[in-house]
Amino acid sequence: MTSPEPRRLTVMQLLPALESGGVERSTLEIADALVRAGHRAIVVSAGGRLVPKLLALGGEHVELAIGRKSPATLRHAFALRRLWAAQNVDLVHARSRLPAWVGLLAWRGLAEDARPRFVTTVHGLNSPSRYSAVMTRGERVICVSGTVREYVLQHYPDTDPARLRTIPRGIEPAAFPRAPWPDPDARAWAAAIHPALGGDGPLLLLPGRGTRLKGHADALALLAALRGDGRDARLWLPGARESGREAYIAELEQQAQALGIAEAVAFTAPTDAIARAYAASDLVLQLSRKPEAFGRTVIEAWSCGRAVLGWNHGGVGELLARSQAGGAVAPFDADALHRSACELLTQPPPAVDTMAFSLRAMQEATLAVYAELVDGADRG
Repeated sequence: MTSPEPRRLTVMQLLPALESGGVERSTLEIADALVRAGHRAIVVSAGGRLVPKLLALGGEHVELAIGRKSPATLRHAFALRRLWAAQNVDLVHARSRLPAWVGLLAWRGLAEDARPRFVTTVHGLNSPSRYSAVMTRGERVICVSGTVREYVLQHYPDTDPARLRTIPRGIEPAAFPRAPWPDPDARAWAAAIHPALGGDGPLLLLPGRGTRLKGHADALALLAALRGDGRDARLWLPGARESGREAYIAELEQQAQALGIAEAVAFTAPTDAIARAYAASDLVLQLSRKPEAFGRTVIEAWSCGRAVLGWNHGGVGELLARSQAGGAVAPFDADALHRSACELLTQPPPAVDTMAFSLRAMQEATLAVYAELVDGADRG
């Protein structure tokens, strides 16, 4: 006797726009998984440069400004209800706070037996508030790390733990292949593009946007300490140099000059060859001053075969404690950071199994949550 064909679902994801960022990337990754599994993937947003990519994956887009910060935005709840009925939507997945409020208002306005299932994802450690609490109102609440799960339970104690599902964000392992350590070819490539990265000493890499929260100043202080030991250490900060952040870069350049390390630092725009940048490095830094929800760069670096050194808080601390405890340093302890860097630079990087953090694992776990709700009888 053959098993019945799986039910074809129509899933609608809600977010402000499809421009760029981790939330947007996760939205497209789940849309891709839905389509490949034979389901229908609809995204509702104000649009953006990633819409063509969504359509190329086989997804659909409905333009609706559900992320516009105005009380009038809540009126879109009526449009959502009409969409759900017209498109026979089985499940709604809200990924951001204002779209979640619009979705929840629409959802609560329907009879219980007429509602699609309702899922939310807590992508970040937003300041606790009634506004942010909407992300805990899903019938299932996906947390992108154990850190996020603990944060939700701590700040929203009325949340039923049974509704929470921890699903780490994932990477595509093939996009971050393991590289030899050291990798002279990758280092030569980096030095050819940015001469400040030449030399025979270790190369430190801190990828991240040009914002104070990413800890660029801490990385500069670490570089100064390592060079003070007599090491010809270098530092690459891809992503630090971006439009609108000129004053911040000037401040960092002044700091580097004052520390006597200006000739050993490269402040650059983001690189499209980030996996090769990891390969060129000897040690990857994750020094965000504010605890992060997950810490994707940690997984990317491990996949490429590089050790990570970071502050022991948030999702980064969680990952390091799990697989590379020697890389976790008490937050903002510059001396401990220096000592740990010296240790990590004198030993081969650990071989960390990152398959639990693969894109496929994230996609399969998310679709399993969908199936759990749609196939289940419980509502609430």
